[in-house]
Amino acid sequence: MHVDIPKLPMDSFKDLAKHYLMIVLGILTALGLEAWIEHAHHVHAAEAASAQIEAEIHDNRIAIQAALDNAQARTNLLAKVRDDLIQDIKSNATDTIIIQHIHAEAPDGLYLDWRWPTLRHEAWDVAVANQSAGWIDNDKLHRYAKVYAAQNTRAMLATTEIQLVLDGPRMLNAIVDLETGDLQPRELLHSVNQMWGAQRDGSQNLILLAKTIDDAMGNQAASH
Repeated sequence: MHVDIPKLPMDSFKDLAKHYLMIVLGILTALGLEAWIEHAHHVHAAEAASAQIEAEIHDNRIAIQAALDNAQARTNLLAKVRDDLIQDIKSNATDTIIIQHIHAEAPDGLYLDWRWPTLRHEAWDVAVANQSAGWIDNDKLHRYAKVYAAQNTRAMLATTEIQLVLDGPRMLNAIVDLETGDLQPRELLHSVNQMWGAQRDGSQNLILLAKTIDDAMGNQAASH
């Protein structure tokens, strides 16, 4: 900051006081202008960061809903296959009949189509890195932080729960047996039930994450 004060003749104490007052006023004006410019910069940076974060959360919420729709369809299918398998086993149906029923219910084959959506966080990371997050309104900042923390927590929980529910090698063996016609009905039933459980647990985590986002963002994040 540089302030140029015009040189005035100072023949009395009054002239000296005027000169001193001009210097003080010049400095205060310059400081005030500098503070206003910095404040305006912070406001603009906070608004830009908020807009980018909210757009990112909106896109993530749409991805969550798409994953939920897919998971619900898979859960319903696996529940139907599982229930039909139980009935066929109880009625001592032949392997041929069981395979026909499975192919009728799942013509594209049985597989675990568990999907955790790709939830972006770059806008939040940038806001934290360039410190613009610190200039965002505290209420907004708290809500944003809650959303991103929930994304991380739910993703970790879903992964952990899937690993606890699934017996991967056993499930793959049962699917291969089905595809080759060497059917082991009870083994297949166990694997289908594991798939159903994985879908159910994954969906529950997505549902809870969606609720957290809707509560934090006032439901606008879910609108298309």
